[in-house]
Amino acid sequence: MRPAHLPVFVLLLLSIVAPASAQTDCGWNPDYNGDNVIGIADLLGLLGVFSEEDSDGDGIYDSQDDCVGAYDECGVCNGTGVDSDGDGLCDDVDDCVGGYDECGVCNGPGPNIPIIAEIVYATDSVYLEPLDSWYTFEYAVDTLYTYVCPVSGCMDEEAGNYNPEAVISDDSCTYGPAECGGVSTVTYDGYTYDLVAIGDQCWFKENLRTSVYSNGDAIPGELSNSEWSSTNSGARAIYDNSTANLDLYGRLYNWYAVDDSRGLCPAEWHVPSDGEWTELTDYLGGESVAGSHMASSSSNSSGFSGLPGGYRGDDGFFGFVGFFGTWWSSSPSDGGAWHHQIYSGFNNVFRSYYDLRYGLSVRCVRD
Repeated sequence: MRPAHLPVFVLLLLSIVAPASAQTDCGWNPDYNGDNVIGIADLLGLLGVFSEEDSDGDGIYDSQDDCVGAYDECGVCNGTGVDSDGDGLCDDVDDCVGGYDECGVCNGPGPNIPIIAEIVYATDSVYLEPLDSWYTFEYAVDTLYTYVCPVSGCMDEEAGNYNPEAVISDDSCTYGPAECGGVSTVTYDGYTYDLVAIGDQCWFKENLRTSVYSNGDAIPGELSNSEWSSTNSGARAIYDNSTANLDLYGRLYNWYAVDDSRGLCPAEWHVPSDGEWTELTDYLGGESVAGSHMASSSSNSSGFSGLPGGYRGDDGFFGFVGFFGTWWSSSPSDGGAWHHQIYSGFNNVFRSYYDLRYGLSVRCVRD
């Protein structure tokens, strides 16, 4: 039977031009191996002249051979076939040459971390003459230990990722929702913001108040009404330039600041798109009711804590503080940009768009 890799036309050619003997008068000896028989070995030797080799003599050229050598009993090419631990797996394919301990560690020491299993108490009493009575008390007389596997993890029961099996603290404890990366606050530009998870999103629980972009560049502020109404660059403002309003409502930003490539939110956070605002609204029951869950003055069941911080108009004048809160999205629309708004006393969330020079509140959402 011929090897499958030998071209048929080559075999036919040999059968035609080569005599059945090793002798030839043409100066070319087709009996490559000199065994007086012209066969497959001679053909392989001949083709070796053309850079084809069969190093292991298995009838398959090395360039086509998936194992130049031999498979051991475990099916490993040129493997040793040794099974040192007698588990029925050759060492070449055994993921543990030896044995697993009780902790699942290959050739490990087993449980080796001591923990207190029990404290043994004894009871005694003493007569107190001034009280004319006996006082009974307990005291520890022995401590019994057991050994456990060295499991690392968070050991604080107050943490969100507490691992009751951990006996080695690895500083991995997190104290916030998973949607927020396990943290409950973020500090940015010297101010610490509380976070809230709503659905699959994580939001700042307060309006942004930064005076710089995420790279540290200052955002222009304290613009006059005429400067505000004519600028084509990012700008910030405080409602009525009042520190009390800054503390309560944060800052107002025009959309040029929102759209600036330097970023208005800290790293790993961004100004939400119109679609992300809609995702929030939908999660809270839709536009007709979501406002009641977001407004701080009503149920605020979502924890969004939306306050009516008003706005600064495209003419530079401030208005409607205490009446509505409105927040930019990062999505442009018809020469303006989309925003989402809630009104005091209303359950709705209103979606519309403003001119880019309006100054609105900003929330950040996690990437």
